[in-house]
Amino acid sequence: MTLYARFAAHIDNLLDTLEAEGRLAAGIDRAAVAVEPPRDATHGDLATNAAMVLAKRAGTNPRALAELIAPRLREIGEVESTEVAGPGFINLRLSRAVWEEELRAILAGGADYGRSDMGRGQRVNVEYVSANPTGPMHMGHCRGAVVGDALASLLEYSGHQVTREYYVNDAGAQVDVLARSAHMRYREALGEAIGEIPEGFYPGDYLMPVGQALAAEHGDLFVDAPESEWLVPFRKRAVAMMMDQIRGDLALLGIHHDVFASEAEVHEKGLADAALETLRSRGLIYEGALERPKSLDPHDEWEPVELTLFKASEYGDDQDRPVRKSDGSWTYFGGDLAYHFQKAQACDQLIDIWGADHAGTVKRIQAAVAALTEGKVPLDVKLVQMVRLLRAGEPVKMSKRAGNFVTLAEVVGEVGKDVVRFTMLTRKADAQMDFDFAKVVEASKDNPVFYVQYAHARISSLNRKAPEAGVDMADEADLSRLDEDELALVKLAAQFPRIVEGAATAHEPHRIAFYLGDLAAAFHAQWNKGNDDPEKRFLLAHNPEMTRARLELANGIGQIVRNGLALMGVKAAEEML
Repeated sequence: MTLYARFAAHIDNLLDTLEAEGRLAAGIDRAAVAVEPPRDATHGDLATNAAMVLAKRAGTNPRALAELIAPRLREIGEVESTEVAGPGFINLRLSRAVWEEELRAILAGGADYGRSDMGRGQRVNVEYVSANPTGPMHMGHCRGAVVGDALASLLEYSGHQVTREYYVNDAGAQVDVLARSAHMRYREALGEAIGEIPEGFYPGDYLMPVGQALAAEHGDLFVDAPESEWLVPFRKRAVAMMMDQIRGDLALLGIHHDVFASEAEVHEKGLADAALETLRSRGLIYEGALERPKSLDPHDEWEPVELTLFKASEYGDDQDRPVRKSDGSWTYFGGDLAYHFQKAQACDQLIDIWGADHAGTVKRIQAAVAALTEGKVPLDVKLVQMVRLLRAGEPVKMSKRAGNFVTLAEVVGEVGKDVVRFTMLTRKADAQMDFDFAKVVEASKDNPVFYVQYAHARISSLNRKAPEAGVDMADEADLSRLDEDELALVKLAAQFPRIVEGAATAHEPHRIAFYLGDLAAAFHAQWNKGNDDPEKRFLLAHNPEMTRARLELANGIGQIVRNGLALMGVKAAEEML
């Protein structure tokens, strides 16, 4: 049990006692009671809002309830003092021994320090990337890929059973365009001069291997054949080859999915019909016409068309949504609805990582999932803003249709997987981001990638140098030698488990990057004190006892950095080149 969980349990037991004594009303919901660091470290080590959130239902005022709770907290052996602050917050100061023991717990816990069973028994499906299989991965896909993968790792670390899923859009008009583009490259591979690729086709050279493979398989069989004869097999072959390339591109980032779900198979299996009938049986499907679009000019003609509509407005959407067109074919929403129906049958929670350009479809899909599962399977959609790629201060254009985009493979090849992954998590997913090739590899404290890695590299260097200085780390360290500033580092490191749980609950993996940035900054600040005062250095050849204590501290910080970076899919640096 982590330190924060332990004190949450102390407070819960204390409240049970107050209830048993009749001094606190029984049955009050305690879900909002929290134990966390105070905003101002000078106020103490821990703070609880117990009195603030329970007072109203207890029929008293927060400060009065806090004055009732605080003396009981002082009876806990680990607590040195308590203080009621403001309207009823309770601040606690813990004994020094608590923090020394927590440092030992970090070192003993190793890679598992921060792991929890918070999500035990919960099956979560995280769908991310899901780029159309019409070309290699480019930087427009990268951020969502990293956010989704880091979130999946974070949820697994928190005890959830996670399925990483990729939805292959292999049934729309775009893959027909892909097949036609592949047919041109097929004819080219057979020696035909195809000239400039027409507008509306995919012009990228990445389709040349597809054309060559098709030529090797079919010879000139389909050169002059009508489209109806080659469109389907060419589409399947092109999609398969593009997906192989996409898997390879994702592997460069260390990303691997458990499931690749096919849109075409969703329709072939009749899942759209099944989802429709499920909704119809609940009175949520009807035949009707949509209202005249408000954006339409009053003078423009408008003829309502009868469609098969889902009552999305009953589940929080702005209007009802068509699932079938007037000709009986499925709308894109109809297929998406069926796909989510399929996912929801095998999990307890759905998480989708989408590009910000899909913001307009969030409500309708959430409405569909709520209706199909009767509210039992929540869907959280995380929107990810595009990345603006800069080189020499100038934006780099990315266009799949134009064929001049910068591929993910090129970027990883230039700056490395770890730099790309870390950078993608240095801002909240829905915030704009610039990826500047120069800045992401800059060796300065303004570059969080470098600053965190440099902290770990410094710690690694201490362990390499300690034997040379004659320091035997086999001897037990006397942690009582650490001063208050050094203990403050332990207190910050001890926050890691609650940061992990908070990030997992909020589905926000960037919180790990932010926390590591704060921890690295605090470590560097402590390190730099040795520049002004040699006795503050971590490695003191003339004082092996002090060195052992400080190396234990440094190794504890290093362990937290490694654990956090692992959740981000980043390897900790042993040295900076």
